[in-house]
Amino acid sequence: MSSPTTTAGVIHDIGYQRYTGPRLGRGYATRSLFAHGVRTAFGLGRSAGAKFFPWGIFGLLVAIAAILVTVQSQIGAAAGERIFTYYSFPTQINVLVLLFCAVAAPELVSRDLRGGVLPLYFSRPLTRLDYPLAKLAALITAVFLLLLGPLLVLFLGSAFSVTDMAAVWDEFVLFTQGLITAGIMAALFSSIAMLVSSLAGRRAVAAALTVGLFILTTPVLGVLQSIAYSNYDGGELTGNAQRVAQISFLVSPFTIVEGIGSWLFAPDGQSFIGPFGPLYLGVTLAVIALCLMLTLLRYRKVAR
Repeated sequence: MSSPTTTAGVIHDIGYQRYTGPRLGRGYATRSLFAHGVRTAFGLGRSAGAKFFPWGIFGLLVAIAAILVTVQSQIGAAAGERIFTYYSFPTQINVLVLLFCAVAAPELVSRDLRGGVLPLYFSRPLTRLDYPLAKLAALITAVFLLLLGPLLVLFLGSAFSVTDMAAVWDEFVLFTQGLITAGIMAALFSSIAMLVSSLAGRRAVAAALTVGLFILTTPVLGVLQSIAYSNYDGGELTGNAQRVAQISFLVSPFTIVEGIGSWLFAPDGQSFIGPFGPLYLGVTLAVIALCLMLTLLRYRKVAR
């Protein structure tokens, strides 16, 4: 009777070793995700095609600012008038900012949703709160940097056209007004765009929904303005009609930021929202907080 054949196992050493380096942890991972998000928004580290749109928008904004500075130095200064204000500049180019958000936000989150890589992010050390917060912070930073460039062009061009340091300081104070408006716009637009993009896995769909959400508020604003001016017979609006006209700008993200800038920085009596500045600021903060909360709730349930 033959004995059964036995096969000896062989362990091959192919060089795998345990990681013995430093564990950088949750904070490092979150900061890395944030930095990568800012780079992604501007197409850095990617193909030339990915850089074309964001840098094209940036170049267009800088060109607009350069034209304004040139006209101001040639015409406005001679007439003793300003042809632009720093606080209103971000609201005057808000459509370009919207287009930037509509492209950048899906690049940051929709690609990960569609690729199914979120479980890899959420394994460890990142949490389900770290991911959306880092992405939102990256988008807000990218939008603010997008606006900072042309504002700097406006400031430097204006500062070099004055003759004394007191005028330069006055110009810098006005420049800070533009930074405040830019920060408010960056936070509001980014929070809305991030929420919409977190709900769609396709970048084109997310971009279309983001633009549509902003654009659809314009007809609502038009209807409210028509109601306010329905009995307009010249002169200034008064009473309820005036209040409706002043509050109606709350319905659009475009005009909310414009209203806050007017309330904070316009000369006395020239704000088009009247005494409702605190209401505009409160609504803006509420919208940002609501979008952030819904985005966080979205990522508590996704990829489970």
